[in-house]
Order: sequence, then C-alpha cells, then structure tokens
Amino acid sequence: MWLIDMLRQESVSAQFLVYAYCIMPDHLHVLVQGLDTTSDLLAFVKRLKQSTGYEFRKRFHRNLWQKKFHDHILRENEAVQSVAVYIWMNPVRKGLCANPSNYPYSGSFVLDWKNAPTPAKPWTPPKQTTNVTKRHSNRPT
Repeated sequence: MWLIDMLRQESVSAQFLVYAYCIMPDHLHVLVQGLDTTSDLLAFVKRLKQSTGYEFRKRFHRNLWQKKFHDHILRENEAVQSVAVYIWMNPVRKGLCANPSNYPYSGSFVLDWKNAPTPAKPWTPPKQTTNVTKRHSNRPT
C-alpha cells in the first residue's frame, strides 16, 4: 500500500524507528522513536503529511489530513510493547477484524509484530493525548 510505503520512506529519511502503525478508515496511529538527538518529530510528521497528502489529492481530489495532530510522549511507566499492542488492536476494537494480524494496514518496521507477546498490563491512552493524526474516511489504495 502506498501510504505504508511512504511512512517507511519518510521514517528512514527523518531517522525514526516505527515500532507500530495502524491505518484506520479515519485516522492513523504510529509509535515512533527518534534514532538521534537531531530527530525532529514535528518535521517528520509535517513531511509525512505533505508527501502523502499530495499523493492522496492527486488520486482522490480531496484533502487527506487535518492541519493538527495529537501526540503523546511515553512516560517511564509506559512500555513500548503495551502501546504497540494497543495500536494494533484498534481495528479489532472497531469491529474491522477479529484478529489484529488479519488487518492489512497494521504493522511494524522494527518488531515481529504478529508474534509479539501480549503484555501483562494493557495500555490505555491518557485522555485527549493519543498518537493520532486524523484523515478523511476514504481508505487510500
């Protein structure tokens, strides 16, 4: 899928590891970590939204992204694996599939996510601060 390909390309260019992603019908969840002290999350998100938004406009003649996005910096007590599982479970919670490994728009560029163990303690996002960027409901192809 072109959006996943562009996420991979932009993450490499901006020096970010993508631990988890899930493209939902109306938003995108990503869990990333900068590889260097110069890794810039705002610049990464801006480039990703510009490149994918341009491609989406060419294909579908409408905007893909809202201007803003919500972010959440993981705290010391928040495990990467737990947050990743939360992200991968989004399509299950929304009734899009029964098993997250069957959802074709989820994954990781770092972890063997389909064989990742389920964390003992599930993660839930703090109110109004999630790793979400909203987009229109037409799924890109």
